[in-house]
This record gives sequence, structure tokens and C-alpha cells, in this order.
Amino acid sequence: MRITANGIRMEYDMTGPPGAPVVTFSHSLATHLGMWEPQAQAVGARYRMLRYDTRGHGGSDVPAGPYSFSQLVDDVRALLDAIGVERTHFVGISMGGMIGQWLALTCPERLQSLVLCDTSGRTAPEAGEIWDERIARAAREGMGSQAEPTIGRWFTPRFVKEHAEVVDSMRAMIRATDARGFVGCAAAIKTHDALDRLSEIKVPTLIIVGEKDPGTPVAAAEAMHERIAGSQLVVIESASHLSNLEQAEAFNEALLAFLSRPSVDEE
Repeated sequence: MRITANGIRMEYDMTGPPGAPVVTFSHSLATHLGMWEPQAQAVGARYRMLRYDTRGHGGSDVPAGPYSFSQLVDDVRALLDAIGVERTHFVGISMGGMIGQWLALTCPERLQSLVLCDTSGRTAPEAGEIWDERIARAAREGMGSQAEPTIGRWFTPRFVKEHAEVVDSMRAMIRATDARGFVGCAAAIKTHDALDRLSEIKVPTLIIVGEKDPGTPVAAAEAMHERIAGSQLVVIESASHLSNLEQAEAFNEALLAFLSRPSVDEE
């Protein structure tokens, strides 16, 4: 489904029991809402599951960039307003987790809880050159140039070998992403720095990370955990950057256990 929010058309999908608590899912760079399919049945059985495409991705519009996290947060807030959702649990992975951090810092009244998956509180300054190279290459050569290096960061070699159908679907998502959208969002990621403000987050928070995540490693998750009072940290074994796909059962178990806590549902 498409709806106009914050001046752009946004693609979204909403399933699950009417009247149930809403859980909003925000995807990683160079994917779309379909990356959450392994969570659809588990979450949708009890919750109202809202998935959306970030600007520049999937079926959402691709306005001129670069983008900022202020824009990406405003997109989420406008989407919630447009479909009549006052408060939501928010689950974000990688870039989506960065959006979640800024949501919690700027409009905590919209959140019942926060789940930060395979993400970080800060993009290290020394990573700036890496992001500049990715941005330049995508603009110059298109998203096909990003596919194989990204797959290598997202999944362990064993998973790539044993689960070709999942890996192929993600490879196709990367290649289908509009390069302008990738560049626009990558510019925001390059300058992301919320780490010193994370102590301001007061909503119930779960942090999930794959033990073999090379881009946003366990140490980055621990740094967020140390700063967000009362947060929980779950390390998913045998998973790299997209732990929701590589170890979907363990991911879903951790997510549902957190969402079902009375202290979360009653917030």
C-alpha cells in the first residue's frame, strides 16, 4: 500500500489482528520491507505488524538527496500520523536502528519500546572514507557494484553456502535499490552520531547483535547497552549483520520475549 507522508509517497504493509499493539519495522540500507518476512508470521500472530520502505528504497519515492536522520524520523512520524498510529513498538536493523535511536531521542512519546538490531550509536570518523568510496562507486557504477561486497558483510560464509535462496533474494534487493536512494541514505549514515546522547533514552530497549557482525560488532552493541539504562542485550550466535535472516528463530524468540514482557506491553 502507498500513502503520502512528509511530502513523499511511502510504501507500507500492515498486517495482524486489528486493535493489537503496533510493532513498526525499519529495514537496513539497500533493502526494503520484504527483508522482515521471517518475522511476519511470528510477530503478526499477536501484534499489528507495520513495515515500511525508507525514502529512496523499495516502493517509496526517491527524492533528491542527501538525506538526514531528521528527515527519516519525520518520515516515520508522518507515516504513523497518516495511518492513525499514536504509539508503536519500533524495531530497526542497521540503518533502521539508527532511525530508531533518533526517534527515541526526539519523539519518545510515540514509542512503547525500542529494539535496536545490528546497529551502532556512532559511525566512526575513520569509516568516512569507506562510505565516501561506497557512495562514489554506487553513483558511478550502479548498485550491482555493491551486491557482492555487501553480501560478504551481511552473512557468514557458511550461511551463504547453505542458504542460497535467502542470499539470492537479498542480492536481488541490493541490485534493485535505486542508487540515488542508496547515496541519499548513506550520506546520513556516514554522519550518524547519537552515542553520547543515548543515556537520554528512557523507553524500554532491547539490543540484538549477531556475534559475527563485522560492521556493527558486539562491541558497538555493548557501547549502546552501557548508555541506555535498563536495556537488554542479546547476542545471536552464528549470525553476522542481518541476524533476523541468518538466525530467524533465535531472533524471533528474543524479540517476542521482550515484546511480551508486561512492563513493555503496559507502557
